[in-house]
Amino acid sequence: MIDHLRISGLGVIGEATVDLDPGFTVVTGETGAGKTMVVTALGLLLGARADAGAVRRGSSRAVVDAGVRVTADHAALRLAQEAGAVVDEGDNGTHDLVLSRSVTASGDGTRSRATAGGRSVPVGLLSEIGATLVAVHGQNDQVRLQGADAQRHALDAFGGAELAAALRAYRADHAAWTAARREREELTAHRQERAREAEALQRSLEEIDLAEPQEGEDEELRALIRRLEDVEELRAASGEAHARLAGPDVDAMDETPGAVSLVEAARQAVLAAPGDDPDLAAAAARLAEAAVVLTDIAGDLARYTADLDADAASDLDAAQSRLAELTRLQRLYGPELADVIDWARTQRPRLDELQGDSGRLEELEAEVDRLDAALRERAATLTALRTAAAERLETAVTEELHALFMPDASFHVGLTPVAGDGLGPYGAEDVTLALRPHAGVEPRPLGRGASGGELSRVMLALEVVLAATDPVPTFVFDEVDAGVGGEAAVRIGARLARLARHVQVIAVTHLPQVAAYADRHVRVEKNSDPAAGVTTSDVVTLTADERVEELARMLAGHGDSAAAREHARELLESSARERG
Repeated sequence: MIDHLRISGLGVIGEATVDLDPGFTVVTGETGAGKTMVVTALGLLLGARADAGAVRRGSSRAVVDAGVRVTADHAALRLAQEAGAVVDEGDNGTHDLVLSRSVTASGDGTRSRATAGGRSVPVGLLSEIGATLVAVHGQNDQVRLQGADAQRHALDAFGGAELAAALRAYRADHAAWTAARREREELTAHRQERAREAEALQRSLEEIDLAEPQEGEDEELRALIRRLEDVEELRAASGEAHARLAGPDVDAMDETPGAVSLVEAARQAVLAAPGDDPDLAAAAARLAEAAVVLTDIAGDLARYTADLDADAASDLDAAQSRLAELTRLQRLYGPELADVIDWARTQRPRLDELQGDSGRLEELEAEVDRLDAALRERAATLTALRTAAAERLETAVTEELHALFMPDASFHVGLTPVAGDGLGPYGAEDVTLALRPHAGVEPRPLGRGASGGELSRVMLALEVVLAATDPVPTFVFDEVDAGVGGEAAVRIGARLARLARHVQVIAVTHLPQVAAYADRHVRVEKNSDPAAGVTTSDVVTLTADERVEELARMLAGHGDSAAAREHARELLESSARERG
């Protein structure tokens, strides 16, 4: 339950703290005083969209925080602790969790901030936590109650865990069935297009496979081509270098000895020296080594020159032709040769997929038939559970309507087959909630056959019934009693009080008959300063005497009427007797 609610800079409320107890709390006040700001504050804590326009004029930001008391096994506690929230342990095994939301007036990208247990959390997580703690219902919820999805959800929530499990299983099978049918339809509709794509892709891959390109091959070819194009210059350079080392050919006019001969002559001169000089012996050895090295180089140059003398023109033509082929592939399938190779690798699975269309289509036909049969079994189970739940819901809500001063009313749940193939995303039937307000008329859908006051009571009855199957600790009602009065208002107040025996109930109301049944009465007081051009509101918890004055104001428009005060005391006494 909510232990307290603090509001700062929100709407007309500057600063306010509302201490809340278990049981039934009502919030009243004049029109425009800011009663709805209490609900707006709770909405922000539940992850509602932030609106910079809700920030009080003159304030830089609006801040809302609430202390929430939950049991150790509550889902809200688990979600908050997983996000790193700090939680205080309270009495009787409970835990205290603080939720906070701030909205800046600037309206920039950082205008909203949420925390749980002092730890910043995404607003989406705050919404998840809030959904397990508080159920908020207002006049807009009555509108949503008229929608088909909301009505189906209400029935499914009442159906309990077994229906929820059946719905999850059906939804999973429906998703697989839908995906298989979509793929089948795509294959069938685009069969010729996919066949043409497969043919073109196969030709391209065969072309690349035939060429067998190797990564880096184009660069190697360019280097080879440059070498072959310079073959004459290379031959001349290697030949001259060889002649300088080994000496000229015997037919050459030049009789200059080569470097090998000169080195050998130098070695022989050293060896011819008299005596046994160690230095000269070392020099001779080194000259011998130099002669060996020079002779090896001369041999390498001779072989290099011989290789150049092979069919260089033919090699050049072959290299240029191969490079042209690779260049053409690059233009078609990638800017670089590596891209061509990569494209071929990545497209082979696509070709396999396209070439397997016929087999895949047969598989899909069988899969769709199998899933269709399984889905219809799921749908039949879901329909049976919904039918049983609908009967129970009709009985329970009808009893609640009788307690809400609608003795002749009856609640009806209609299940009609969905259009098309009979298998919708949520089952084989649409759900329609209907009301027969009195005997002698046919039940009519809530959106067409119920007045505002009747809708208010139907929604309250539904909430009371659903609370037994999908409970949350706190219920907030924002003027759900709009459009009713008199004895009907008394019955609504009494029903809210009975609901508050099991959960915390907070109701914003303008009806004294409802307010009289509350355990705690909170008033929003408006204070205007025409000179300053501002309006502020305070939130105060009323004493017993102040409650009488407030109820008198709600009855007569002001609290000074003795008759209104007496009537207010009668309302309080009557509600107290009924509550026991």
